[in-house]
Amino acid sequence: MRLHGSIARDLGVLIVSGRYKPGDLLNGEIAASDRLQVSRGAYREAVRILAAKGLVESRPKVGTRVSQPGRWHLLDPDVISWIFEFEPDEKLLTDLFELRGIVEPEAAALAALRRTEQDVDEMARALDDMAKHTLAVEAGRLADQAFHSALLRASGNAFIVSLTSGVGAAISWTTIFKQRDNPLSRDPMPDHMSVYEAVKASDPKAAHKAMENLVDLALLDTTNSRGARKKGT
Repeated sequence: MRLHGSIARDLGVLIVSGRYKPGDLLNGEIAASDRLQVSRGAYREAVRILAAKGLVESRPKVGTRVSQPGRWHLLDPDVISWIFEFEPDEKLLTDLFELRGIVEPEAAALAALRRTEQDVDEMARALDDMAKHTLAVEAGRLADQAFHSALLRASGNAFIVSLTSGVGAAISWTTIFKQRDNPLSRDPMPDHMSVYEAVKASDPKAAHKAMENLVDLALLDTTNSRGARKKGT
């Protein structure tokens, strides 16, 4: 990671974790660059990255302030990764799965109506890779992302497809979060297979139900993992 990206990440984690509160004024460019022992240009570029993601606002003669959460680009893959750097806010976690529960079942239903043979083949390859590698390793998690990405593309809706990177990052990081201390005890493959079979069979109702079930179980896994960690502390 380039220096300005590393600085942006460190500041981003402090913001989304609540260490820096909305309205807080960040150190000025000169003071911050001196404290971090980096060039003013690198710090300035890091602040630009954060501003582009809605986390901060910079104003002349005022400085750089942490934005209100409503302005944060929460589906930005970097922002999602920063949220899951430590223990994510419970409300944000619930909201994330609520979004998935709204978008993905409808996308699955549309995919069942509009999918091409290429879409089906891409989903099948992703499932094969998931089974081969498991979600305990990066290759398996990438395959999981590929499955969901293929399904969103198969919906044929340009606005749903535009959510691919954000939804993919959410899926990847919630999986990492669930397995941070212990492997996932439940096998998620049957849930994914149910979605695949319904889409392949061009059955929108079954696809919607199967994806709804997949998201619900993923939320349950995440909640159980979070609860187990709290008991262990």
